Formats: sequence, structure tokens, C-alpha cells
Amino acid sequence: MPVADIDTWLGRLSIEETDGALTRIQWNGPPSQDKTPLLAEAVRQIGAYMSGDLKTFDLPLAPRGGELHQAVFRAMLAIPYGQTRTYGDLARELGTYGQPIGQACGANPLPIVIPCHRILSANGLGGYSGDGGTETKIALLKLEGGYPFLV
Repeated sequence: MPVADIDTWLGRLSIEETDGALTRIQWNGPPSQDKTPLLAEAVRQIGAYMSGDLKTFDLPLAPRGGELHQAVFRAMLAIPYGQTRTYGDLARELGTYGQPIGQACGANPLPIVIPCHRILSANGLGGYSGDGGTETKIALLKLEGGYPFLV
């Protein structure tokens, strides 16, 4: 499976493609610069997002996960740039409980593109599936202006 890297202010991100869709983003994965049109576009869009020039990704995604995880991933993708929801909000929307929502967020294989950083706990930040944990979550929320008292 092809993989391309992008160096960002959050560190090096490795973007994985499988069968014409993005399947995983990881921090500091093994270096690789596979050249596919999709990976080139993913690198371009992630770079534009990180510089504050892109608000919405337009990439084919195929994250792994069961039915609930897929529903949570779709719900996260529906949250507009700069806005946040709570685990409880998504739980109510999907007819489940906060804990399975948190587990699905923690299993998100495409952090940044599937914006799990936009999901907060009722009393604070909650966790983050990407490298750097809540520090990275705070940085992404600040980039988007989505958590006003952090800005």
C-alpha cells in the first residue's frame, strides 16, 4: 500500500492509501514518498489545512472500523471547521452512550482529516487519537478557532 509523508508543525505525518482511498494517518511512520495522485492531493490538502488555508477536506476515505465506528466517523466529518461537539452530543445523535463514542474517537485512523479533535468531553477537552494527545488537540482547536478560551 502506498504511503506518503508530509512534514508539518505537528511533526511528520505518514498518509496511507489503500485501493484508492485514505486509510490511515500516523505520526512519524516509516519514511516513504510513494507517488500516487491521491497521495499528492492528500499532502497538498493537509499542508493547506495546517497553514490555515483549507477548511474542508475533499478526499476519498476508507477508515477501518465496525458499524458504530463508521457512524461516529461520519458524524465527526459533519462537524464544521471551527465548531465542536461533545461525546454526549454524538451519543444522543447516534442513539448510544458516551463511552462507545469516546472509544470510536480514540480508534480514529485518520486524525486531522476525520476531525476527532472537534469532540470534547462535557467538562473539558477529552482525549485525542493522534500523537501528542491533548496538546495536539489544543493546537488543532486553536488553528480552527474552535475553542475560544484557548485562543
